[in-house]
Amino acid sequence: MASTPQAPELGIPAPDFSLPGTDGNSYALADIMGENGAVIVFICNHCPYVKAITDRLVDAAETLQEDGIGFAAICANDSSSHPADSFDNMKLFVKERGFTFPYLHDESQAVAHAYDAVCTPDFFGLNAAGEIQYRGRLDEGRTDPPPPNAKAELVEAMREVARTGKGPADQIPSVGCSIKWKAA
Repeated sequence: MASTPQAPELGIPAPDFSLPGTDGNSYALADIMGENGAVIVFICNHCPYVKAITDRLVDAAETLQEDGIGFAAICANDSSSHPADSFDNMKLFVKERGFTFPYLHDESQAVAHAYDAVCTPDFFGLNAAGEIQYRGRLDEGRTDPPPPNAKAELVEAMREVARTGKGPADQIPSVGCSIKWKAA
């Protein structure tokens, strides 16, 4: 079932974290931050919305990294109910999809809760001060590619954040599968 985040609270500090990556390293927010900010995106391996955007996601990450904007993806799904999202399967997903950025495992789901993440994909764009300034979508594509000449919304928004420290006034939320939370 598709989920959409509610209107975001912008201008607040992004929660810090320390999470293991599929590359064997552990990452904190400071490790992800670039000189011009960072993007933290909650994704998973099995979601059709994520699978549909992965090539464009990798392209956006490479473009933003060239602009001095760090990039990381986090999987917080409960892998006991969704084995496709296990840490071992995350490692395979990185190789299959050609990730050029860290893919982190939030097994406790504490980071997803701290960010109020709702769906996969769920994008958080941070300025150089580590404040959340963007909570929009990658582009207008969902499980189908975006139409020709569609705006690269994430890239354009993050370039504005890098230039001004603030995100665009109009932000269209992402749509995707709900995060698979562990039973309480």
